[in-house]
Amino acid sequence: MRVFVTGATGFIGRALTLRLLGGRHEVSAWVRAEDRARNLLGPQVRLVTASGGQQALSAEMARADAVVNLAGEPILGGRWTAQRRQALRQSRIDLTNSIVDAIRQSDRRPAVLVSASAVGYYGDQGDEVLDEQSAPGDDFLARVCKEWEQAALRAEEAGVRVFIPRFGIVLGLDGGALSQMLPPFRFGAGGPIASGRQRMSWIHVFDLVEIIAAALEDGRCRGPANAVALSSVSNRDFARALGRVLHRPSFVPVPTFALRAMFGEGASVLTASQNAQPRRLSELGFRWRFENVEAALRNILAEDDPEIGPLDANTPKFDNPNGSSYPDKQRPNYLLLHKASVNAPLGEVFSFFSHPQNLAVMTPADMRFQITGATPAEMSAGTRIEYKLQVGPLPMLWRTLIEVWQPQRLFIDSQEKGPYRCWWHEHHFKPDGASTLMEDRVYFAPPFGILGAAAGHFLVMPALRRIFRFRAQAMQLRFRRTS
Repeated sequence: MRVFVTGATGFIGRALTLRLLGGRHEVSAWVRAEDRARNLLGPQVRLVTASGGQQALSAEMARADAVVNLAGEPILGGRWTAQRRQALRQSRIDLTNSIVDAIRQSDRRPAVLVSASAVGYYGDQGDEVLDEQSAPGDDFLARVCKEWEQAALRAEEAGVRVFIPRFGIVLGLDGGALSQMLPPFRFGAGGPIASGRQRMSWIHVFDLVEIIAAALEDGRCRGPANAVALSSVSNRDFARALGRVLHRPSFVPVPTFALRAMFGEGASVLTASQNAQPRRLSELGFRWRFENVEAALRNILAEDDPEIGPLDANTPKFDNPNGSSYPDKQRPNYLLLHKASVNAPLGEVFSFFSHPQNLAVMTPADMRFQITGATPAEMSAGTRIEYKLQVGPLPMLWRTLIEVWQPQRLFIDSQEKGPYRCWWHEHHFKPDGASTLMEDRVYFAPPFGILGAAAGHFLVMPALRRIFRFRAQAMQLRFRRTS
């Protein structure tokens, strides 16, 4: 199926794109900055620049079998000034109207339009149970959601099936609300927001992209559906679950006046209560992978963690078939060990790693990974790749040398230029029936000398854990096979 996606470079869009490619769909994306989009989405996604305007949009509608509309400015991107309100509305409603106009004007039309909305449609309803038949609210966000949905539903007049998932709070590692909640919790200063009694309707990003992928092909998916987990939680219980997963206290409340100082009226997004239930998805027989919020948070923040420890007598020896002098000269003092089973044949998995453009796909978006030199079509022994990335506020330049290249078995890269004193990364592959077992061994010495060694457990190790967890989760989406 040829799927056209708006908002593909966002948190949900990146996950969905990986899932669609894993389902062997062709994906094209409507993007504003082509270079940034190429880094985030990889070489397999066809990019269509928004500068082409309505003409380019119309051409894509005639080509697509399905459209997924996820575009929209972040709700909590700043205070809700008059200008900000206009941006929130236009980025959702105006683009949706343009998509529907292009569909209606096209001789060949997509079969389905999946257009996002949010449980903010219902407004602040306290503990009242909300299903798809519940009335909309009357605050700013509720009105935006109502107009957004009405704009999408116009496509039905052209014979296009329209499915509108009303997103709850989407939980994932690479962005969304959770990324904004984490910093105070990691420092032991997290806790409930305002009273903590408000209900949070949430969903794991893995479940959300499965809902969207299923809706593309299931003709029963029509109209609105609450895209949330089976049960909501109070904000206080969410904070407690997050604290347990992170092994941090979770009792420091965030007062309402502080939220209003930061977000103005936008603070209502954090204090409003929506007890939304996924009645329609339950009727359709959707099966959630994550029904419990603590299990979802544990999957995102604790599972797929690499082992990191100092080198000792039990440490595996370097696999150095070409006899490089690098590891002996640079003298690593830590080993990162990470194992994963990838649900795809060995040849397919190794081919994915053969393309340098896929390095960014497996890197968290906030690290801003970008290849800066010439990009080889495929990697081989002796290949050098120069790139830049960002760790927190610190920009870094890196040059990698491929020391060993043994297709479908092993490749090894070392750092020629970069922050680490030593970085020797062995990628081991072996078949396991229809799947592939991957093992990463990274022999390294922390950056910045004595200062880096002292700060390693607080900065370097957490950053490495996050990178490898993200990569494992990205690979689950990219190579997810469904029956």
